[in-house]
Amino acid sequence: MAKVAFLGLGVMGGPMAGHLAKKGHDVTVYNRTTPKAEAWVKAHGGAFAATPREAVAGAEIVFACVGNDDDLRSVVLGDDGAFAGMASGSVFVDHTTASAEVARELAAAAEAKGLGFVDAPVSGGQAGAENGVLTVMCGGAPETYAKVEAAIGSFARACRLMGPVGSGQLTKMVNQICIAGLVQGLSEGVHFAKRAGLDVEAVLDVISKGAAGSWQMENRGKTMNQGKFDFGFAVDWMRKDLGILLDEARRNGATLPVSALVDQFYAEVQSMGGNRWDTSSLVARLER
Repeated sequence: MAKVAFLGLGVMGGPMAGHLAKKGHDVTVYNRTTPKAEAWVKAHGGAFAATPREAVAGAEIVFACVGNDDDLRSVVLGDDGAFAGMASGSVFVDHTTASAEVARELAAAAEAKGLGFVDAPVSGGQAGAENGVLTVMCGGAPETYAKVEAAIGSFARACRLMGPVGSGQLTKMVNQICIAGLVQGLSEGVHFAKRAGLDVEAVLDVISKGAAGSWQMENRGKTMNQGKFDFGFAVDWMRKDLGILLDEARRNGATLPVSALVDQFYAEVQSMGGNRWDTSSLVARLER
């Protein structure tokens, strides 16, 4: 068991840190809003700190799960940032879905201080975090990854090193590209079935057993049909992720017409007031 710190206690980070505590790790947490950190300690034990620098004191591994590139820089860099308080040889593991560019930037800053760095975005949503069954895609040096793999296993059912720093974020981009197309296709299928007068749930039951089956269909098809969009991963966050991957595509020359189109569709959902609806709400724009 390790002494660890966890920075960011949102809908993902809070449960992930909780699983580390349940596995017996000595956990100190930090959150921008102190009451959330206090509530976490009351529920899970451990300790909380007022700044990232204080939270990471003595930690062998520091985990973070915050909102975006700038949020990540804010908890890592500066006099009160994590890097200012981490001991040489400790490792920073970033679970934020961020750009590959910021991963490389922070890895270089970590190396200059004698620290390890792993970019490790996750897939599985709020339910995956709460149930400890996330999929984690990692980028970093093999020897650095080896130091943190077991601890990541506290909240993951699958964890894999994908290549050097940045590879985890690039893999997460592939994940989001695939999800965007799948959710749009499923939305159109549900919409068509309704217009055709079919029993939508019966349709989903039968086609999910064949080539059209997917996680999205199994877990979101029926709730999409019911107009329920409160399952965690918000449209605002999906648009953030799509923006990151479309920027990366412009850099590497990838052609992503479906992802670009679905990004526009999510913008329409936002204009409908669906910023905090989950990503399956694409169907709502078809049924206006």
